[in-house]
Amino acid sequence: MIEADQIRVAAPTDPDQIQPASLDLRLGSVAYRVRASFLAGKGRSVADRLDEFEMHRVDLSEGAVLEKGCVYVVPLLEGLALPEGVQAVANAKSSTGRLDLLTRAITDGGEEFDRIAPGYDGPLYAEICPRSFSVLVRPGMRLNQIRFRAGQAVLDDAALRALHAETPLVDGPALIDSGLGFSVDLRPAAGQTLVGYRAKPHAGVIDLGKIGHYAPGDFWEEVHGDNGHIILDPGAFYILVSREAVHIPPDYAAEMAPYLAMVGEFRVHYAGFFDPGFGHDGAGGAGSRGVLEVRCHEAPFVLEHGQIVGRLVYERMDARPERLYGAALASNYQGQGLKLSKHFRTA
Repeated sequence: MIEADQIRVAAPTDPDQIQPASLDLRLGSVAYRVRASFLAGKGRSVADRLDEFEMHRVDLSEGAVLEKGCVYVVPLLEGLALPEGVQAVANAKSSTGRLDLLTRAITDGGEEFDRIAPGYDGPLYAEICPRSFSVLVRPGMRLNQIRFRAGQAVLDDAALRALHAETPLVDGPALIDSGLGFSVDLRPAAGQTLVGYRAKPHAGVIDLGKIGHYAPGDFWEEVHGDNGHIILDPGAFYILVSREAVHIPPDYAAEMAPYLAMVGEFRVHYAGFFDPGFGHDGAGGAGSRGVLEVRCHEAPFVLEHGQIVGRLVYERMDARPERLYGAALASNYQGQGLKLSKHFRTA
């Protein structure tokens, strides 16, 4: 697609932008601080809406801070000229979601976030809203990724059951209903009480270019419990972990979606894409637990151990990737358990 100019780049592509099932998108050199989040809408361009909502511009060329609670729009170094019959879907990268850094793709004429219609020809933008921490960013940084679909790739429940029978997708009974259900783990191993982390409300700035740099305690409160439940506070952001170890076979990818609005007033997972080979034995996995990015909404909510909180929707790849997640790739989260983003030191 790059060679055919269906993916247009304003700067040469870095080889490691190309992931097993997606392309990392890179920030450009300016951020527009806007009054509110927006979609361009049918027949309108993002540039038109920026004329309405721009407050000021931030030069990113030497690095700049995007402040917590503010909304920014950043033109990306990639644009698209999609053929008819090929659509695109974007999502935040795992490390972006684990920082509660709401990042969504918007396009000219777009009426949905992160969904790009077949035949779209135009620029791409990232809407960025730091929710828990202010962040320092530079041009070329990659906060979200995009993948491309031709035809119907999603497995229905019958196909998912057949795949699970052939190669187990979880390390236990599979709850299959409009995808593969997964639950939250709130019972730590014997002798331990740590079940998650909660973002501190008044922490410092995180430089997204610094890996393994920050002390977790400066930004996160540990959440401990041994009674099988925790109470989520409205507006708070938590890092928890799934009870199940998940497996994504090499010929498939998966997207994590919220389970049902009526199961509780919270949202799980702002990133939510699983590459081919995640948790796969042949790629350094043997099952990896899914990290849950949880934000509670209207009222305090009791979250119970084993409660179903989301589902994985599996998609069939057009072909097996040349490289799998965790195999010959610098994959930060293969074989993970409860884990913060790559910016924090580990014991």
